[in-house]
Amino acid sequence: MREKTLRVLEYYKIIEKLSQKAESSLGKDIIAKMAPQTELDSVEKLQRETDEAVKVLVKRGSPPMGGISDVSAELNLAEKGGVLSPRGLMRVGGTLRASRNIRNFLFKDGMEEVEIDYVKALVSELAIYRDLESEIENAIVGEEEISDSASPLLKNIRRQIKAKNDGIRSKLNSIVNSQHHRKYLQDAIITIREGRYVVPVKQEYRSEFKGIIHDQSSSGATLFIEPMEIVNLNNELKEQKLKEQAEIERILTELSASVGEVAFDLKSNLKILAQVDFVFAKGKLSLDMRGVRPLVNAEGFIELKEARHPLLSDKEVVPTNFHIGNGLSTVVITGPNTGGKTVTLKTVGLLTLMVQSGLQIPANHGSTVGIFKNVFADIGDEQSIEQSLSTFSSHMTNIVDMLDNLEYNSLVLFDELGAGTDPTEGAALAISILEHLRQRGIRTLATTHYSELKLYALSTEGVENASVEFDVETLRPTYRLLIGVPGKSNAFEISRRLGLGDYIIDKAKELISKEDIEFEDILSNLEHDRREAEKAKEESTKQREEVEKLKRELAEQKQKLESSRDAILIEAKREAKRILSNAKSQSDTALKDIREVWDEIEQEKRNKLENAKEKLKSGLNKIDSGITEKIISKVSAKPLKEVKVGEEVRVLSFNQDGTVLSGVDSDGNVQVQIGVMKITVPLNTIERSSKKTKTETSNYAKSMIKNKSRDLKPEIDIRGQNIEEASIEVDKYLDDAYMSGLKEVTIIHGKGTGALRTGIEKMLKKHRHVRSQRMGAYGEGGMGVTVVELK
Repeated sequence: MREKTLRVLEYYKIIEKLSQKAESSLGKDIIAKMAPQTELDSVEKLQRETDEAVKVLVKRGSPPMGGISDVSAELNLAEKGGVLSPRGLMRVGGTLRASRNIRNFLFKDGMEEVEIDYVKALVSELAIYRDLESEIENAIVGEEEISDSASPLLKNIRRQIKAKNDGIRSKLNSIVNSQHHRKYLQDAIITIREGRYVVPVKQEYRSEFKGIIHDQSSSGATLFIEPMEIVNLNNELKEQKLKEQAEIERILTELSASVGEVAFDLKSNLKILAQVDFVFAKGKLSLDMRGVRPLVNAEGFIELKEARHPLLSDKEVVPTNFHIGNGLSTVVITGPNTGGKTVTLKTVGLLTLMVQSGLQIPANHGSTVGIFKNVFADIGDEQSIEQSLSTFSSHMTNIVDMLDNLEYNSLVLFDELGAGTDPTEGAALAISILEHLRQRGIRTLATTHYSELKLYALSTEGVENASVEFDVETLRPTYRLLIGVPGKSNAFEISRRLGLGDYIIDKAKELISKEDIEFEDILSNLEHDRREAEKAKEESTKQREEVEKLKRELAEQKQKLESSRDAILIEAKREAKRILSNAKSQSDTALKDIREVWDEIEQEKRNKLENAKEKLKSGLNKIDSGITEKIISKVSAKPLKEVKVGEEVRVLSFNQDGTVLSGVDSDGNVQVQIGVMKITVPLNTIERSSKKTKTETSNYAKSMIKNKSRDLKPEIDIRGQNIEEASIEVDKYLDDAYMSGLKEVTIIHGKGTGALRTGIEKMLKKHRHVRSQRMGAYGEGGMGVTVVELK
């Protein structure tokens, strides 16, 4: 497709609007390279994928495209054995997560009934590596920061670094706050030079203060000295930091190697993600424009229904109905200036280019657009001062170039064909050009003011007049396109309305030929007849609407009669229901009386039963003292020498466990409670119970808590979860940590948008086990973690 045509028809403005709908640079790259297609199959495929994207957007909304990055450079580096930076790994992890989220989104429940075969087939090719994604997320918490949980060794090293830092600061605090050293110091502060802790010492006390000089102030009055007391501690700290860096390098190397192993699949993912972003950008643009999927054909047939120019707002544009093809090869549009001829021309051309690019168009359903091998447009005045080209010369240069490169099945658009030169010669050239194109079967749309072209259209098969409507009464265009009706310039009428004298207008009419006047009269009559026909049509439509209204009223009358009949039946049913309800109420009252009588009988029975129980209990108490002797005692094989009050024992005579209530009396008996019964049994008829004592149970519980404390980690990772899931998991974790006796724990939530961190902070403020919370310090994870102190 010619670049000049794309520019003149403002195709690139549509591309810019489309690019704004893409979520990633990958999708924007595809959009920047897109161009109208000239094969019917290709266009139908592009239209189908756009239509599927619209269906998804309407059914479920926009897919989760966040996190997609162009990680081609990172994948190439990893593939060659290079080591990726934390930022690079973070971008790879985000792209992995985006691939998984998009696939889950399109294969969720509820999407089965939506016909999106192309989009699903595209997304199903995405390679998912959940383990690698998790490893990267667990290890990388920022573009330049590695998580403590990246490895046990790194966590241990950082604990030692923290301990060394605390030890050095404690030692330095004692130095700067001591009376002995204070007079030597410029300020009681601790600072760092060349990665080592130092204190500011006055120049004059250099010999009095033992240590290593690392720096001095610009004035030379202050020396930054590392006290000898902390030299070894600083050395040990530096050694730990070197170990930390080595471990970080090892972690990055391992993760980079893992990325390199799947680099080929991830490169394929990038292509798929770019295509998915591109397809859904087309769908979003269609929804914004209230676009529809048009029918397409290879026969050059165009039929636009209520089409709107996509770069004009709905409030400014008047919808256009237009058709060409099926025996109609050329349309000549005439009418006054500012009437909308050029807008119609651009609308037809631009919508054709959009359809051939796979975009839906702002028109009504049922619109049809032909697929053309090429589109040519000569619109606007492109005269060049440098090349000394007039308006006419500029247009003719463009037309000559078009005719030289013309091919079958092209669409040609002319704005003011033949303008800019002598009207007679210009009209003759215009007719000749249009006839040449008609004979070659080229679809042509031209605007003009020449009456000769109107006559040409009237007298030539396959050529049709069209005009933009103008209201002479208001001197305003209506912007409606009328195909089949030639337009008038209306110069005389407009001049008369504006106040030009009749004698001047009459003189002007004498200066034009009789044929021209007659032709204008014919056009006036046609316009008058058209308006009368429209009035008749409106009257017919009005009468038809009145008939339809009467039919509706009759239908409503019939409905009311049926409703009245139904109401009578309903009222009868209600009366029957009321009678039944009264009968039910009376039966309920009778049943209630019967229940009350029955309850009185039952209460009397219960009273008698209670009296019998009291008598039985009294009798049992009388024989309780002698019951022991009447029971055949079972003597223990290993008699107990003594028992303790509260001890659990086994009573052999009853084969039951009980609790000792008293020590051994002078007769060698003990009192034991079995359930609700208290009995006295000989010491030699009981044994120690096999049940665990309360002390043993307590020890067992303590042991369980100790084991739980040993297994529980001092941090929890909730990245990738939503706030509800994370809150439940953190609440359970804090309960376990509290029972285990932990005083401080770390919650890893990552940085991201900050929503997860904010939700967890609100939850922690209200938690019963939390004493305080703070953001992680450097080395602890920074803003990606929250450190919690437990009560």
